[in-house]
Amino acid sequence: MKLWEHYHTPTTVDEALSLLAQYAGRARIIAGGTDLLVEMRAGEHEPHHALIDITRIAELTTIARDGEQITIGAGVTHTQIVHSALLQQRAACLVESCGVVGGPQVRNVATLGGNVAHALPAGDGTVSLVALGAEAEAVIGGERRWHPIQALYLGPGKSLLNPARDVLLRFRLAACGPREGTAFDRIMRPQGVALPILGCAVRVRLTADGTRFERAQLCIAPLGPTPERLLELEVFLVGKTADEVSLRSVIDLAQSSLHPRASKYRASAEYRREMIGVLLERTLTRAVERARAASVDPR
Repeated sequence: MKLWEHYHTPTTVDEALSLLAQYAGRARIIAGGTDLLVEMRAGEHEPHHALIDITRIAELTTIARDGEQITIGAGVTHTQIVHSALLQQRAACLVESCGVVGGPQVRNVATLGGNVAHALPAGDGTVSLVALGAEAEAVIGGERRWHPIQALYLGPGKSLLNPARDVLLRFRLAACGPREGTAFDRIMRPQGVALPILGCAVRVRLTADGTRFERAQLCIAPLGPTPERLLELEVFLVGKTADEVSLRSVIDLAQSSLHPRASKYRASAEYRREMIGVLLERTLTRAVERARAASVDPR
């Protein structure tokens, strides 16, 4: 059975939107296709009259810095992110999260936009984007504007984006500056179903003397139907000493206040609660080390 009749490769956003309008709900946006094609072959989608491939639209496939902002096209692959010197220096957690997506063949074609559009709360790239405070630019219902990254998530696998009508364009985030550091880590089964038990991304800024947290941004997922910042933990860390005492205190708070559910595909609630502590220790320790090493803006 044919899964689609026509395959288009527009070179501009306007052309992609025009094609979507032309097919009036019978076409679907595709980028790397590492999720979509598998699902189509498994019969999870009705055959589409057309697929519209956005990977030849230049503004969707570039990584750039504009002042203190970094923009990343939705069609940028995980391999591009891993190899980006700008992101290695200014958003290390995103490099770390994209570096564990699938294997090399998957990372070569899978895109950051696809990771987000699929709307799974445990997406590795998603966890880092949330911790980084990223925004997403999209054309939704004919309106082009920026949205907080969390606004695109309506539930597990449920996106604000309609792939037969809307186009996800770019992400933007504040580049890490002096005294700032980020980190990502995850726990997952070494074999079988490739689902992360938990992923954790953090971003911290230290005080000028490098001894206390001036700001913290954290995301651990999946803890609920959509990825969220851990605001209680973020507030708790501000002003605390960046040492093992504060680390132990924030871990205790996290393990008492966060309630991961049991999952037959991931792990028991008790195990996942224990792993919250493991991931926070790993990521916060690494982020603090990086923040102390970034005492001066390297530009």
